[in-house]
Amino acid sequence: MLVTWGVTGIFQKMSTNRISAESLMVLLVLGTFLTQPLVLPHESLSIYTHRSILYGLLSGLLSNLGSWGIFEAMRLGGSASIVTVFTALYPLPVVLLAPLVLHEHITSLQSVGVACGIIAIVLLSLPPTATEARRAKAEGREAILS
Repeated sequence: MLVTWGVTGIFQKMSTNRISAESLMVLLVLGTFLTQPLVLPHESLSIYTHRSILYGLLSGLLSNLGSWGIFEAMRLGGSASIVTVFTALYPLPVVLLAPLVLHEHITSLQSVGVACGIIAIVLLSLPPTATEARRAKAEGREAILS
């Protein structure tokens, strides 16, 4: 799973350098159809409640909107190394909302994880210093810009 998600970020950036986020969404859906023989349920969806199906549909809708956001951020020039790390922090809202919506308890260790995630966002958002940018240019590479 780590490998597939890791490689996905590279292909997303290479794609958004060449096509629109909207076109990439169409290709994402087509790619999803290609995986269907591997993940088709063995039972009919009619055994599930309407609420369960609604939650599944909302999950898919929001997931696809999130994917479109990633594609658009990369298309607008966001570095894959920053955009993918930022979006990998998607569990933060879940952890923050879980006590209110799901009535789950958040441990002290999870709270530390949330703080680390927020610190990571801030650190990744900082532009490179002039010295770092000059050093990167001298080495024939670009400093990663947010």
